[in-house]
Amino acid sequence: LPPIASGDTIAALAFTEPSGKWDAAGIMMEATAEGDHSLLSGEKMFVIDGNVADVIVVVARTAGTTGTDGISFFTVSGNAKGLTRTALSTMDMTRKQSKLEFDKVVAEPLGAPGSGWPAFSKTLDQAAVALSNEMMGGAQKVLEMSVEYAKVRVQFGRPIGSFQAVKHLCAEMAAELEPCRALVWYAAHAADALPAEAPLAAAHAKAHLSEVSRFVARSAIEVHGGYGFADLSGLHFWFKRVGLDRQLLGGPERIRAVAAAMQGLAASTRRPPADPACMHSIRRCRGTGGNGRTSRRGRPPY
Repeated sequence: LPPIASGDTIAALAFTEPSGKWDAAGIMMEATAEGDHSLLSGEKMFVIDGNVADVIVVVARTAGTTGTDGISFFTVSGNAKGLTRTALSTMDMTRKQSKLEFDKVVAEPLGAPGSGWPAFSKTLDQAAVALSNEMMGGAQKVLEMSVEYAKVRVQFGRPIGSFQAVKHLCAEMAAELEPCRALVWYAAHAADALPAEAPLAAAHAKAHLSEVSRFVARSAIEVHGGYGFADLSGLHFWFKRVGLDRQLLGGPERIRAVAAAMQGLAASTRRPPADPACMHSIRRCRGTGGNGRTSRRGRPPY
């Protein structure tokens, strides 16, 4: 651990497989015992820093084929025989991801065999809190960039921040983002001091920040106009980062289903039909300004 903490050793965690699932059901790789070590065969996908890692922690099964039983950890050297690493082209190329192919790769057990899920589940919850913090920070950054740009960009002889439409965009971004701070702070506190509440708090934070950060990033592009699409603006970095963070560990739809299951609710893949009268009222509120004309708010918040 000290070399990893100091940065002298790069470590990666490999658990997602070609199915794309981010839970125990997606872990199908089996470890075959051979003497004092084990052999791993199969594929792992979307491994962050997998192409440059010195050591890779692999999640595989030593028993069972589904569920949380039999999940174990193994360590593999980055230059192990039989390991093929392929860099993936993803939305955010500043956070490298790779496909790892294992062909009877020698692996060393890490921890007690078959009992890795409790620790791994806790790690996923903590990672969700960390990603939520990153999305909140990224959203705050693009909000600040948007406000500053609205002050200095002059159009029609006046700063664009003086136009009502731009004011509304910036205000909506700030209004959506501000409540997220309490949500993320509580999730971090629960991870540190309230283990019974930590999984649900992490799920709430990850799902909500995934939506809000994308909304703020999109709105920032609107404030900047065509300049927002240029590399010089710097917005593209955060736009891609929050897009990637949204999907890591599962998108908001999956995270909400996990949160529902934690509370004993049956998760549904389909939304219930909306009340037409209610939807009409929502459209009227969001779609028009006081003068009855369609405004820039005539769109879903996310």
